[in-house]
Amino acid sequence: MVNRKYGGARGFAPCCVTPCRLHRFRNRCSIDMGWEKRDRGGPYYTRSRKVGGRVVREYVGGGTLGHLAALRDAQERQRREEEAALWKEERERLEALVAPVEQLCEATEILYRATLVAAGFRRHQRGEWRRKREPKQ
Repeated sequence: MVNRKYGGARGFAPCCVTPCRLHRFRNRCSIDMGWEKRDRGGPYYTRSRKVGGRVVREYVGGGTLGHLAALRDAQERQRREEEAALWKEERERLEALVAPVEQLCEATEILYRATLVAAGFRRHQRGEWRRKREPKQ
């Protein structure tokens, strides 16, 4: 008896080398992103990349070669996402360490400005601090 869902005999695994079902089964995942089907033939895998600021589609192949390329691209994409997540965690950790220092800097700036204003200084055109002139008597 033929299992029509997977296109093969019962008891045999599908011929797909990727963890997802083949793209023709409509189970979309990140591995299926570059698959195209044209009128002249079966499905084939393409990948997009930027060349000189323009997006260029590169033909990779169909069949097993296309599935292997799709799997490799998906693994590379997953590696980049994991690396981005690690960098995000590191950035958040560093921002948590910097936050108290920034608060201290803001408080220090408020204090030194208040001190200079109380001592009779003013800012000249939002630049350097100058002593206010005493009115002539």
